[in-house]
Amino acid sequence: MEKKFYELPSLPYSYDALEPYISEEQLTIHHQKHHQAYVDGANNLLRRLDEARESNASIDYKATAKELSFHVGGFLLHRFFWENMGPADENGGEPTGKIKDHIEKDFGTFERFKEEFSQTAIGTEGSGWAMLTYCPLTDRLLIVQVEKHNVNLIPQCKVLLVLDVWEHAYYLDYKNLRPDYVEAFWNIINWDEVNNRIENL
Repeated sequence: MEKKFYELPSLPYSYDALEPYISEEQLTIHHQKHHQAYVDGANNLLRRLDEARESNASIDYKATAKELSFHVGGFLLHRFFWENMGPADENGGEPTGKIKDHIEKDFGTFERFKEEFSQTAIGTEGSGWAMLTYCPLTDRLLIVQVEKHNVNLIPQCKVLLVLDVWEHAYYLDYKNLRPDYVEAFWNIINWDEVNNRIENL
């Protein structure tokens, strides 16, 4: 049976579609260079594991498993990220539907949710993500801060919304002003996609 590998997904919009909030140059580099690097990193590790198994060779399993988690995490989170954004003339604003109901139940108001999510993103140390998840055990929305691509993830919690706050996600457009980038993100959130994620839990 032929083994499969990861592939860089196409964006669901053009490279200039998120302007003026994310520039064409910023989005192109982020997608074609950084996301591609995680795809390549994961696939190289899979090939290394395949080769070691075929030849019955020994490898550093601890380091390989850790690195594989990093690259696959980067691949998947970026895929979520592209999909939960869209052109500002069709997206942004406040959510409706099931996600709105959950936000109001758990946070009281959308403004309170926005503040907590934004501060989580702004306060991420070094490279990482702000993530809205759904915990099926408590029927609650949880905002978590993910370090790198794979640290602080909560098992069983479903990913609903992610914001990449690695510097490579915004430095061309916002330099070191992460708060400005986080504020801009609210204009391009695809709430229909977030709703779709919570509807299909």
